[in-house]
Amino acid sequence: MVEKTASMPLGIVLRRQPGVTRWARWVWRAVAVLPGAAPADWRELRREGDAVEYHAATLTLHLHRADTEGYRVALGNDPPSVYVVLRESEDPDNPAPLVVHSVTASPFDAQDYTDSGEEIVEPVAMPDALAAWVHRFVEQHHVDTPFVKRQRDRVDTQTPEDGKGDARVRQTADVYLSPAGRKRGERLH
Repeated sequence: MVEKTASMPLGIVLRRQPGVTRWARWVWRAVAVLPGAAPADWRELRREGDAVEYHAATLTLHLHRADTEGYRVALGNDPPSVYVVLRESEDPDNPAPLVVHSVTASPFDAQDYTDSGEEIVEPVAMPDALAAWVHRFVEQHHVDTPFVKRQRDRVDTQTPEDGKGDARVRQTADVYLSPAGRKRGERLH
């Protein structure tokens, strides 16, 4: 039996470099993922002048067979991408103003995170080994489903009760009758 899901730990690499305006001192970006990485908590990887790259966190990338259409789209990007979701940190002890929230291989999931405007979603190029792993999962699980146009219900609109409102309510008058057109205290039948 083939498993419905697959998982792999991914190290998330964030880069801090000087901002280009006086309002933003630093610019933070997700620049790489490390497949199979060990746990990390803001370990410095590389420094080039003022630019520093950190292994900020290791998260698990989960693949599910119901999301293979999205994975196919991600693999079709040039280059194939995973999406890192970042949130602003509320912890004053955090060395960065961002927290790595999640990682996904589905651009549809990534788009859902952008709807709120609270998260930052960064596409990151998939390393070749990760792209091959996702591609193998898609080949095992993807099933093309043909588009089926929904048919409208066939309702007979010429029945005498059409337009009278709810059939359970006994009322012979027009249901759209304005209350102002009645005399005070008069009830509808």
